[in-house]
Amino acid sequence: MEIEDAIKKAKKNDQIAFNFLLDTFWNDVYAFQLKRTQNENDSEDITIQTFSKAFDKIDTYNEDYKFKTWLITISKNIHIDLVRKQKKTIKNTSKDGEDNYFDIVDNSPTPEDRIITEQNLAKLLRDIKKLKPHYQKVINLRYFQELSYKEISEELKEPINNVKVKLLRAKKLLAAIITKT
Repeated sequence: MEIEDAIKKAKKNDQIAFNFLLDTFWNDVYAFQLKRTQNENDSEDITIQTFSKAFDKIDTYNEDYKFKTWLITISKNIHIDLVRKQKKTIKNTSKDGEDNYFDIVDNSPTPEDRIITEQNLAKLLRDIKKLKPHYQKVINLRYFQELSYKEISEELKEPINNVKVKLLRAKKLLAAIITKT
């Protein structure tokens, strides 16, 4: 399957084309992020977010540009957004060349926050139960047991790319369930 052909089919929501594009460009996006973040887990998470966003917005892709460049740009922007969010949690209070002092923002949850979190978790677990069993399992392995893709691949006896695609689909289906309720 040629890349241009796969993009056209992906725009028509063809899952095989999505898988082909993911397989073709996964290593490029992941390697790009690994150089930027120096962290395998962050690189994987950003790469998954990149493909998720790209597949959601594939209709906006302009064929005048290379698909790989488009993916890398999405990936770079996701990383920049994450860095900005992380910087907001530490405020620099230095003045006029004095020593730098940092006030760490206290993000520890209040008792009310803990109750809300528990209620949200219970709702999330109910929503996860609405997924097909194989999607429930991959969500559980990744986010509750915190297994790596490689460990999930071994557990499910499936190739890593299948695990990544299955997890991507599970997250999309779960997001759809959550937004409906």
